[in-house]
Amino acid sequence: MTQPDYDPGPQIAYAGSIGLGTPDLEKSLWFFRDLLGMEVVEQVDGVAYLRGYQEHVHHSLVLTQQEEAVVNSYGFRVKRKQDVELFHKQFENQGLRTVDATGRERGRGEALRFLVPGSEHPFEFYYDIERPIAEESLRSKNLSNSSRRRGLGVRRLDHINLQTSAATVNQAEGWLREELGFKRREFARIPQAPDVIMASWLSVTSQVHDIAIGVAAEDRPGQFHHVAFNVENFHDILTAADQIRDLDIAYGAGPGKHGIGQAMYLYIHDPGSGHRIELYSGGYHIYDPDWDALEWKLPELQLGQTWYGDVLDVGPGGSFLSTTPSAGLVP
Repeated sequence: MTQPDYDPGPQIAYAGSIGLGTPDLEKSLWFFRDLLGMEVVEQVDGVAYLRGYQEHVHHSLVLTQQEEAVVNSYGFRVKRKQDVELFHKQFENQGLRTVDATGRERGRGEALRFLVPGSEHPFEFYYDIERPIAEESLRSKNLSNSSRRRGLGVRRLDHINLQTSAATVNQAEGWLREELGFKRREFARIPQAPDVIMASWLSVTSQVHDIAIGVAAEDRPGQFHHVAFNVENFHDILTAADQIRDLDIAYGAGPGKHGIGQAMYLYIHDPGSGHRIELYSGGYHIYDPDWDALEWKLPELQLGQTWYGDVLDVGPGGSFLSTTPSAGLVP
């Protein structure tokens, strides 16, 4: 029986943006604009707004010139305009402190900022965002592209990987699921402490993960591991790896393929800020409404991390475990 007045409550649509602080804006712009091929939609007062060639909204990446390389925000677009206010009321009822983030980013409307309980990552929720047309010299004849494909061909923001302390990861991961509606798709527990989540891959879309959260090597909250940008196919990952070897860019790991999510990866670092960036292609989608989360255990867990290719250095002191910090509630 239909219930036309049924309201599912506020919901997240997708991971929409990330704000990265960089001590060298020009070098970061060269990396994201000239090498990765992202479009600079707007640049003003030391802040640049960029998007991939298949993103029609104002931006998915905000680069801010500042002394410290911190992540200023993790942006999520909600499904309806009223969901910003509905989430605000939900958080108020929980006693969660929020701040008005309206006007913090250009091209975006009403926005709400808060810290995720447990992990302390600064999330921002919004719905209204402009959809500017690219300047004529960049426009594509393909209507589904916001601009022509350039550079290494970044299409869109794919997902964000967060880390926090072992003492708070269960709380944060549970809160993301219970209060924000993320679904756990794949996960692993710490072998020596099986009651503690080592990493969890979560989504609100059909992707295996729009966000991942795990335990930071530094064992402290608010840590950023990487942001992934989607490219069209595996060949693009190999082309990127080949070209980047000739450039002064910190080469992280890859190319290789994850068992978890089944996508091909290449990890590199923005030379202006040091933030880790993943180029990501492929992966499977989940359409089953009754999907049971997949748990990776030893010894197969290593295959989950690297199905083939460059094995990720996740041992004690491993380079793949390095992170950068996030800003607080009021950046």
